[in-house]
Amino acid sequence: MELPVIDAPVSASSGRFNFHAEVAKHNLDLRPLSIETLQINVGKLCNQACHHCHVDASPIRTEMMDRRTAERVIEILAAHPAIAKLDITGGAPELNPNFEWLVAEARRLGKHVMVRHNLTVQFDGNPQTGERMEHLPELFAEHRVEVISSLPYYAEYFTDRQRGRGVFNKSVEGIRRLNEVGYGKPESGLQLNLVYNPAGAFLPASQASLEADFKRELWKKSELVFNNLYTITNMPIHRFKEGLLRSGGYEEYMTKLVNAFNPAAAEGVMCRSLVSVDYDGRLSDCDFNQMLDLPLEKSAPRTIFEWDFDAILNRRIVLGEHCFGCTAGAGSSCGGTTA
Repeated sequence: MELPVIDAPVSASSGRFNFHAEVAKHNLDLRPLSIETLQINVGKLCNQACHHCHVDASPIRTEMMDRRTAERVIEILAAHPAIAKLDITGGAPELNPNFEWLVAEARRLGKHVMVRHNLTVQFDGNPQTGERMEHLPELFAEHRVEVISSLPYYAEYFTDRQRGRGVFNKSVEGIRRLNEVGYGKPESGLQLNLVYNPAGAFLPASQASLEADFKRELWKKSELVFNNLYTITNMPIHRFKEGLLRSGGYEEYMTKLVNAFNPAAAEGVMCRSLVSVDYDGRLSDCDFNQMLDLPLEKSAPRTIFEWDFDAILNRRIVLGEHCFGCTAGAGSSCGGTTA
């Protein structure tokens, strides 16, 4: 039986890993459903340089969202009640000089604010200016920010192997400080969610079983608590892809992702309800497209300064072979599994 024709796709695919062919095979139409979340990358400066980082963030990066762009973000949030969430990422987003202003203004508008917090910035501070960051737990609690923090594993060896020596112990202490102001405790309403991604070229295990393991081990070893664990697949772009190419494992990893394609996970991909804003205001369908310099398709605005809600909602999503990373197994998004 011949499949129905879907509008000509916008593609970043090439070679043998054809995401559009897989989508068409399952008769999926991955159009945007809403713009519920505005995800902003406020800069690439970070106190860490993790092996898996798709942003290529590090202590020597200088790209940073300026005040004009930050103000435009707030203008758009104020103009569109349908955009309920502001998701702030980096780099370490707290290192942007406009970070605290953005949080306060978004909360003033009644938006739900999420911060991608790496925990160790509390102790390391700004690697370029030396500015201290010990106040972050109290700042987050004051504005009732949802904190989302990466913790590759509940054991020191695996965490430090992926993120650098000493990161695990700093992360444990960072969680403790967040717990002390109420984060992770059900009665407080302060959400602390941890993020797990594999230390190698394989898919994450079951999110539910890993969450149970993390909760048991972190409590047993350190009496730490958190709300949810999100499992995220390592995306085959930038540092992780470069490592796969050096080791000769890229083809094998991509084949693994393709073979694990899940139509239910594809229908739940985050780009259907999210728009990503780069530090300089450029718009993309998701954080991964942003890092690959893939803007919104040509019928939609290219920057936040030309914002058009209806045009963005009615766009076609730019898809590529890296999208297999979001649709394999139980799926992967900034909020964990999608199926």
